[in-house]
Amino acid sequence: MKPTLLVLAAGMGSRYGGVKQIDAVGLHGECLLDFSTFDAKRSGFGKVVYIIRKDIEKDFRERLFDRVAANFDAEYVFQTPDALFTEEQKKLISPERKKPWGTIHAVLCAENSIKTPFAVINADDYYGRDAFATMHDHLVTLTSDSTEHAMVGYVLKNTMSPSGSVSRGVCNVKDGYLESIHENTKIYFENGKVITELEDGKHELTGDEWVSMNFFGFSISAFKPFHEYWDDFVKNNVSALKSEAYLPEAASRIVTSGQGRIKFCSSTEKWFGMTYPEDRENVKNEIAAKIKSGYYPEKLWEK
Repeated sequence: MKPTLLVLAAGMGSRYGGVKQIDAVGLHGECLLDFSTFDAKRSGFGKVVYIIRKDIEKDFRERLFDRVAANFDAEYVFQTPDALFTEEQKKLISPERKKPWGTIHAVLCAENSIKTPFAVINADDYYGRDAFATMHDHLVTLTSDSTEHAMVGYVLKNTMSPSGSVSRGVCNVKDGYLESIHENTKIYFENGKVITELEDGKHELTGDEWVSMNFFGFSISAFKPFHEYWDDFVKNNVSALKSEAYLPEAASRIVTSGQGRIKFCSSTEKWFGMTYPEDRENVKNEIAAKIKSGYYPEKLWEK
């Protein structure tokens, strides 16, 4: 039973200023997401499910999906603003709310399309093929009721953008397993130091911390605690304008509540991604270098 790749591609791209999920960076118009999908397929994944917004469907099909679907078992689902809410809860949502409800909301929107153990990634981050192979090898050992999940962590300083702040989940790890994750939504360089802004002010980090890049692997059993996390979130935030339900926090709660374990796998791969407009040229150069070295074929897909 081959695992499924679930891709979070419904973000608003507020810092990037556009639909970064489908911006061309390859030699033949490929998106960064083409390369992650290609790496997953080559590593043994059997299907990809993209989570998108309805308003980008046409461009998404033209710039990515139709090409991928000609080479791989692929589908997409929508993350809609009122999905998963009861009729009573919908009445409490502010009409001024513009932001999506976050990554755990996106994952739950795709639940009906997930039939096998699955990995979750962001659409706008580059993870490296070794990470997909590591995750695949873990997922194929799981059954539908397994509680031994996994994640791939990265070194913080390898995931920073020179163009501005990034959001990362800082991990506490013990004996090869995740103990907890704390979402840090604003980490940046300041005078040569790595700074995070939390509710109680600025704090300096070393840059060597392990962080989550939303690369997780779960059995189907994870949906139960995800729903529990989401229900608690809605009770406290249904009227909020900007609060989001984060996948790393839901994953962390699986551990802290005793409902499962998350094996911590590491990668020393240098991150690159599409957080800011200035990042696009760097991504293009990194992809071009990998093609030149033979890591990727010049024409990624056969069809």
